[in-house]
Amino acid sequence: MTQNWERKKIKDICDKGSSNIAQNKITGCTGDYPVFGASGMIQNINFYHKDTPYIGVVKDGSGVGRVNIYPAYSSLLGTLQYITPKEGYSLQYVAYALKSLNLAQFASGAAIPHIYFKEWGESEIHVPALNVQNEIVDELDCLSNIINNKKKQLEELDKLAQSIFYDMFGDPIANEKGWDMKKVQEACSILGRIGFRGYTTKDLVSSPREGAISLSPTNITNGELNYSKCTYISWYKYEESPEIMINEGDILLVKTGSSYGKCALVRALPHKATINPQFVVLKNCNINNIYLTCLLQNTSAKREFDTFTIGAAIPTFSQKNLGNMNIAVPPMSLQHHFAEKIEAIEKQKKLIKKSLEEVETLFNSRMDYYFY
Repeated sequence: MTQNWERKKIKDICDKGSSNIAQNKITGCTGDYPVFGASGMIQNINFYHKDTPYIGVVKDGSGVGRVNIYPAYSSLLGTLQYITPKEGYSLQYVAYALKSLNLAQFASGAAIPHIYFKEWGESEIHVPALNVQNEIVDELDCLSNIINNKKKQLEELDKLAQSIFYDMFGDPIANEKGWDMKKVQEACSILGRIGFRGYTTKDLVSSPREGAISLSPTNITNGELNYSKCTYISWYKYEESPEIMINEGDILLVKTGSSYGKCALVRALPHKATINPQFVVLKNCNINNIYLTCLLQNTSAKREFDTFTIGAAIPTFSQKNLGNMNIAVPPMSLQHHFAEKIEAIEKQKKLIKKSLEEVETLFNSRMDYYFY
């Protein structure tokens, strides 16, 4: 379909613009016009740069290459660049085309990555007639809306799980409902990678045929394990530490690094696995592991971790301090009842995730069809 469409360089169909707005220069400024940064809206200010919708591209720093459409009467921080399609080119079509280019591939600079319009503006995209551009946008918008709605459904289910937890147990650290109390070490075994059994890059292997997954904090997303990007270590290093071999139902907790306190229950483990030194694994629970996982993911638990975490550059807490942390232990029947509710929610999430993956696959295939 695209073979008869013109191919044009981005620089020939778009105008670029820069921003001189620094975040530290607008502190205290108030108004009715939003200013956006790489992570989203920063604040409202009393002036604007653009009076019509436009495309913004993150040109340096975190999120470099990210593409979004922004509303009229708004502005961007200086870390983003304005992109405005010329007459005859759909704003939404060009935005989808830019997303398909994966602009982050043009980044240079290790500490602060940066992309330059003079480089990525040379990229070519297929450009059909304007009416066809609008038809393509309608199709891709429809798929995008379905994807966003499914993601919102997942967020709502997560909020429901949190609400159920609070309704049934209150604050599990403050023990608002007067349950029995236990130390974490009395509720489970806390195990970590012993220092002399650590590993180096020499122990890493390239595939699951050669070794086991070594789980890291990056494998936890929104309180759940994600196995899409895994590191593998040799079978020798895996078998060297049998006490931290990971099983279904274990609980992983980050104890070292900026993401300390992240926690997830092990589900649907795709391959033999172990942990890297940033984790501890909780095994042999004598309370419900779903209840314990949700308790450790609770904001009150995070506040408790903060009280015994040390180190500014690399924050960490010890297994001993974690073990001495007191937690509420409701009757086992109530824990199991809670777990049943969470499992029902997880089943709903699994169905939505499967549907989401299918729609995302379709969306990506249509993007490839129109822009490659």
